Amino acid sequence: MVFSSFVFLYGFLPLVLLLYFIVGKEWKNTVLLLFSLLFYAWGEPAGVFILLVNVAAGWIGGRWIERAGRTSIGKLLLLGSVAFQVLFLVYYKYLGFAIETIQSVTSLSLSYSPPSLPIGISFFTFHVISYLVDVYRREAPALSSYSTLLLYIALFPQLVAGPIIRYADIQSQLKERNITADGFSQGIVRFVTGLGKKVIVANSLAEIAPLLLDSPIEQLTVAGAWLGIFAFALQIYFDFSGYSDMAIGLGKMFGFTFKENFDYPYVSTGVAEFWRRWNMSVGRFFRDYVYIPMGGNRKRAMFNMFIVWFLTGLWHGASWNFVVWGLYFGLMITLEKSFLQKLLSILPTFVSRMYFAVAVLIGWVFFYFESLGHGTKYLRAMFGLAPIPAADAAFFILLQNHIVLLTLAAIAATPIPIRLHRLLEERLQPRLARSFYNEIALPVGSLAMLVVSALLLVGKTYSPFFYFRF
Repeated sequence: MVFSSFVFLYGFLPLVLLLYFIVGKEWKNTVLLLFSLLFYAWGEPAGVFILLVNVAAGWIGGRWIERAGRTSIGKLLLLGSVAFQVLFLVYYKYLGFAIETIQSVTSLSLSYSPPSLPIGISFFTFHVISYLVDVYRREAPALSSYSTLLLYIALFPQLVAGPIIRYADIQSQLKERNITADGFSQGIVRFVTGLGKKVIVANSLAEIAPLLLDSPIEQLTVAGAWLGIFAFALQIYFDFSGYSDMAIGLGKMFGFTFKENFDYPYVSTGVAEFWRRWNMSVGRFFRDYVYIPMGGNRKRAMFNMFIVWFLTGLWHGASWNFVVWGLYFGLMITLEKSFLQKLLSILPTFVSRMYFAVAVLIGWVFFYFESLGHGTKYLRAMFGLAPIPAADAAFFILLQNHIVLLTLAAIAATPIPIRLHRLLEERLQPRLARSFYNEIALPVGSLAMLVVSALLLVGKTYSPFFYFRF
């Protein structure tokens, strides 16, 4: 089940909200847990058992770790519990990839039938690891209730595609939450905004980008190659940030407060800044649970950096293109810290932005093409190193047909709309005008976006969120 489906929007969500607010406080977590498991079982019936086993191992490990404390035994229990989670993830997501790699570089022939990959396994495994480490560090107590831990892991707004929420950040909210009318209405607006990002913008861009990205190289043009990867960059931003908005909005409806996951990454002036703004929950996870424990900047900083980016790439997918993608960004960040950042700081800002645009679009090429050979050919096309024209009539027709969408999407990916929104609020000084804006204009605008999204969903084929595959 996906958020942008009629089943969820007009069946699942109204029902869970109705029951959640009817039952007493002591039953609210039970309602959320049961509906979260139903949400996951809808598209992954067999995966529910895997999820339950995974969480059970984390629950037992957490209890043992807390009892042992920060002793050598406690540390061994932590390492063992985390190792179980990692091996769990490796078996389902990476074992087939490892066997294929071994077979490609050796003469070995290994018989192997890969298991079905549970949806969202990378996300819920990382949540369990967060719980175990936070318990060991005494940043949060171990849970005596298995069902409460299961709720933290399986909570449907963030179960299958994040954002990754640290256990220490949400532990108190699992026990008690304050739900206000204002918070609930903010949640609705945030959810509908994310729905519009996905259905109106991302799905529309998803119809443009493949026209160029999946074309034979000899049928491309240099301008078309850049346009294709530019459209994909916007598509993946609106798809994933839209999901994050919906998750945060849903959380607010049920009284949870989740940290932001995107901060207008495409206004960055460098790759390092981009990764401080893009999918911030994953960045925080690797920083807090991998980079800093390995020594961070204190020792072997460059080695630690590349290990983190190797793992970041591999986390996104069991394919060498994702590893190259991660290492590429690790290299670019290392170069920025070494000298590029200082050089760019003395140049005009537009130079930094141009450098960043080129650097991040190159990165998305590695991300999109699972075949490194095809990705390399596409990069050659982008930089005019393939025997193709700079542009042709087909490119200009395609650009003319979609220029409005691309322009509006590019503007919407910046803080310009929110700044205009805040400026309007500041200018509406009279109480009546501000009341009209908040109580009529904003709800009507949200309703209009919901209606447009629903109309666009009619007759559309299944369109899952891009990050569901991770």
